[in-house]
Amino acid sequence: MTSRHPLNVASATRPDRLELHCVPPQHLVFQRTVSLVGMGVSSSNMNDTCVIREVTKDVWTFSCPFSRFGILPVGGRSTAVKLSNGDVWVMASTPLTEDTKAKLNELGPVRWIVGADAVHHLYLGDFKKEYPGAKLVAVDEAVKKKSKENLEFHGVWGSDPPERQFGFENDIKHCFFDGFANRDTAFFHPASRTLIVADLLFNLPCREQYSKTSSSGKVPIFGSLNPYMGIHKRFAWYLGADKEAMTRDAKTVAGWDFDRIIPCHGDVIEKDGHKAWCEAYKWYLDADKKA
Repeated sequence: MTSRHPLNVASATRPDRLELHCVPPQHLVFQRTVSLVGMGVSSSNMNDTCVIREVTKDVWTFSCPFSRFGILPVGGRSTAVKLSNGDVWVMASTPLTEDTKAKLNELGPVRWIVGADAVHHLYLGDFKKEYPGAKLVAVDEAVKKKSKENLEFHGVWGSDPPERQFGFENDIKHCFFDGFANRDTAFFHPASRTLIVADLLFNLPCREQYSKTSSSGKVPIFGSLNPYMGIHKRFAWYLGADKEAMTRDAKTVAGWDFDRIIPCHGDVIEKDGHKAWCEAYKWYLDADKKA
């Protein structure tokens, strides 16, 4: 089933029972409203509330509290990978705090700064200013939103040819989801069997990201949002503006040999990550069976 518009999933249990709801995909792109007040955090003490840890060899996360509209704790996370040649690749999605800078400088020269989707772009300029020698790569919608900052982008997912190589592919593979409302790119680090994503997959509550605050990080009413919940399948289906493209890309990621998933929002899935991905994107991965 293919549609150019997202579908109404309020009461859906299967994709073939969904009714068309003609909302242009661009209206569904999450508005990344920075809100720390009300969740036990202020912007002034972000350095003290960011959790920095080595998830596995050469892979570091920078997990910070973040809520939408001041009431929905989803957390934020940047991820840094030390490549085989010693360079550092960063998916930049959180503030560049002093502790963050110190750890990145310790890891090695930052050579790549990545904006993973249309809304994870707020701190790209800060990272580029701190690491002027790094190459900046982001999705097309993020690049448009940074147009007033006069940033130089080495590569743009959605504008460059699909086969374009950016220089880090020996260590990190990537798949651009052009059919997803937020224009996300998924990343795979084979050496650690780790999948790194922005808004393609959530694993709430965000306990680690709020572990240094007075908040539990739990989602009001729902309590959680993880890949095994029906609402997550609906979420993934609803934000799929192009079902055929989503099926193609969901299968590409499912073809990668990962066990861990590092999402921007929620706790890291330390094991059985491949199973979690296949469950979250089951409606797409089973599309051929329904044909």
